[in-house]
Amino acid sequence: MRYIKSTRWDEDYSDLQIPLHIQFIFEGAAQKGAQETYLCQVLFSTGTDQRYFDKSVQFPYGQGGLLYFDLVKFDPLSSFLAFYVNLVLAGEMDTYEPNGGTRIYELCREIALRGTASEYSRGWPDRSKLVNNVSTNFGLRKTKFSYYYAMELFQDGNMDEALLEFSNMIKGLDEVYDRSPREHYTMLFLKAHTNELAKVLQLLGQKNMLKDMMELDPDNLEIYKQALY
Repeated sequence: MRYIKSTRWDEDYSDLQIPLHIQFIFEGAAQKGAQETYLCQVLFSTGTDQRYFDKSVQFPYGQGGLLYFDLVKFDPLSSFLAFYVNLVLAGEMDTYEPNGGTRIYELCREIALRGTASEYSRGWPDRSKLVNNVSTNFGLRKTKFSYYYAMELFQDGNMDEALLEFSNMIKGLDEVYDRSPREHYTMLFLKAHTNELAKVLQLLGQKNMLKDMMELDPDNLEIYKQALY
């Protein structure tokens, strides 16, 4: 989509190549005053560990002109797309530095607040809750950074430092578990990386960490068990 590719979403992370897939599922049209609007569901996915499905989208039919993002001026379609693009971007930024996406999560929150206050408020209260839930899930945010950093250290041959980051990753998962044992976005992240994680922990001889993962990620228990034995 030209709007997404041509917009400079963040100066510091403008060189990130994020494979974002967007699928619109149109459900029909509805009258809103004198304006006819589209009703649809939309799936956003990076193809790996970020996936968001929005079930309640409404924007004007035959919206003319080019889409562009303006934080101050709310637009039903461009602001909706900007919300999820930034939500995904914030998630990616969290993998480069601890809580690196905080500033962008705040931007998402502001977009959601403007959407909630607009005449096209359908779905925006839920989006506001979504960004609040994702941004305050500090256990997952810690897990993501430590996982990617540990993998980078492992590939560079820095085994001791990699083990330290894998330990931090498990601490992050413990935090998630204490808050919500089967938190949806954490399960999604783990599902995307289980095979690679189990293989590396096996190569490092980390039986205790594999046992920890069996408890923290029971959906993928068999994969960790195979790596353990």
